[in-house]
Amino acid sequence: MTRRAVQIGKVQIGGGAPVVVQSMTNTDTSDVQATVAQIHRLTQAGCEIVRVAVPTLEAVGALPQIKKQISIPLVADIHFDHRLALGAIEAGVDKLRLNPGNITDAGKITQVVQQAKAARIPIRVGANSGSIAKEFLDSRGHVTASGMVKSVLNQIRLLESLDFPDIVISVKGTDVPMTIDAYREIAKQVNYPLHVGITEAGRPREGSIRSAVGLGILLAEGLGDTLRVSLTGDPVEEVRAAYEILRSLNLRNRGITYRICPTCGRTKIDLATIADQVQQSLADVVEPLTIALMGCVVNGIGEVQEADIGVVGGDANGTIYVRGEIMKRTVPEQNLTQEIVATSREFLEKSRES
Repeated sequence: MTRRAVQIGKVQIGGGAPVVVQSMTNTDTSDVQATVAQIHRLTQAGCEIVRVAVPTLEAVGALPQIKKQISIPLVADIHFDHRLALGAIEAGVDKLRLNPGNITDAGKITQVVQQAKAARIPIRVGANSGSIAKEFLDSRGHVTASGMVKSVLNQIRLLESLDFPDIVISVKGTDVPMTIDAYREIAKQVNYPLHVGITEAGRPREGSIRSAVGLGILLAEGLGDTLRVSLTGDPVEEVRAAYEILRSLNLRNRGITYRICPTCGRTKIDLATIADQVQQSLADVVEPLTIALMGCVVNGIGEVQEADIGVVGGDANGTIYVRGEIMKRTVPEQNLTQEIVATSREFLEKSRES
């Protein structure tokens, strides 16, 4: 089901638009130079909307300077103090993120909503399992999917009563099955765009896996108009993981899709090292491209037929294919990385010219 559209600066979410990739900076927002530098790195990686924490008036004061220097919509993440939200609106952010679990005063929320409406700034109402209001916990004091949904619905109804339609909703938990249940439940009750994610997913290795499981299920069911993969560390990894999830479901086609042989006793080249080197050398590529790096002919020949660029390993060498046709035979192993990268860039250049 197509959900209603909400405009975040120049980016549309919902309304049939492609799933939008978000991330959040982990710099001190009041440090304008560091925050802008990180946002530029995120933008280069493909981030389409960026969120910054706004915990202080100093952070509010930095928002106009940050916004002037970036090219993607800026979201202010507000907790506890509604005055920070009012300041962020005045600063010209493109969207607010409010948490109904820690700004509970209806009068204060009303004030923020009225100002956001006047400025035509959307609001994401987000319930996180770690900060849900006590009234929505179960009898044992635990978070449940239905509790998160009730928390968000309570806030949505307030916004609706104030004739505020530009709402984005999220019900993100750390528990994957509970989060899936929460999104399924909220999706049946409202038609606002869904911001999906598994919150506090962890370091890139385990966090990417947990996020892929949860988001993969939701996105395959058509639930999710924008997403963040919440990982501890460099937020650029969040963007890379997000696109890998979306590419896996054929929902976005940005950058390189790699098909890499897991290797076995038949493999006679150091494919793992070659793959790492190729990925690092081509990390700047944003155009859609499929590269198959295969250790031997068993599955190799079939995989390279379906790839733009392919390699089939031999005895300390490899054969390079372009669109299933042999381009370079028996390239020595020590030259394979260089030749794969060069062939890929030549292919991309010809594609741009055609």
